Amino acid sequence: MKTRKRKEPKVKASITIRDFFKQFPTDNHCLAHIFDIRFGQGHECPKCVRKANWYKIQAERAYSCQWCGHHLHPTVGTPFEDSRTPLQLWFYAIYLFTTSRHGVPAKELERQLGVTYKCAWRMGHEIRKHITQVDGEFPLFGQVEVDETYVGGKRRGMDRCYTKNKTIVFGMLQRDGQVMTKIVPSNARKTLMPIIEENVVKGSTVHTDELKSYNGLERVGYDHKTVSHIKGEYVNGTSHVNGMESFWARLKNSIKGTHVQVSRKHLAKYAKEFEFRYNNRAGAAISMFPSLVSKFLPST
Repeated sequence: MKTRKRKEPKVKASITIRDFFKQFPTDNHCLAHIFDIRFGQGHECPKCVRKANWYKIQAERAYSCQWCGHHLHPTVGTPFEDSRTPLQLWFYAIYLFTTSRHGVPAKELERQLGVTYKCAWRMGHEIRKHITQVDGEFPLFGQVEVDETYVGGKRRGMDRCYTKNKTIVFGMLQRDGQVMTKIVPSNARKTLMPIIEENVVKGSTVHTDELKSYNGLERVGYDHKTVSHIKGEYVNGTSHVNGMESFWARLKNSIKGTHVQVSRKHLAKYAKEFEFRYNNRAGAAISMFPSLVSKFLPST
């Protein structure tokens, strides 16, 4: 007699919208969450220097000390500081960022939140800056792919220079690990080598293409392996930069399809957004929203 295989329960890819509104049904729930994360009941009052219970003040986003009445403002030092937009809308905007694979344009925030385009644009950029802080940067090691790409810019008239007016994005990807991106002024050796030495552990194997700027990696403590794209070579044994190329394709396609165009001034924030999404791929995707609403700069 054949026995039926037990079906494994499906793991949620992300928090559902029902889960979101169950956890944060009102602005006060959002504010209480921020207060608990940054301070919590029993937090020592900076004025009377006593551990206290804190009570919500109805007229503003603040809590009052039970002993001396000193006010704590939980949103100070967060993306929500000095914003009159309801906290629930801020949290929902963050939720949208974590459930989208290709980014959230300001127009989409404007439509879904019912705010002005100017407000939606500012919210998007504040969230991207927050994402950069939460994601952080950790040393890469083991098998590391290194590559650079050109993003944006337009050809002017008969100008045939493909790279003119484009922004150079430099990337390092640890296989089966994290990716790190940097906006750089050039792809010269003096620019790229210090970034590699600062962020890749010595002794690691660094995979690159044939760009001459990477020559000398062995002299500074790395095992350097290359592939020659100019010769049509994309894999040489275990050496390739296909992982980094795949990340570039996802970044460019998403910018082109979702945002149409991104200025050089703000490109770093968009790259960091996709970096965060990549670093929290697969099973970690469900933790993206809780992570973004639970990690803020240390309170003062």
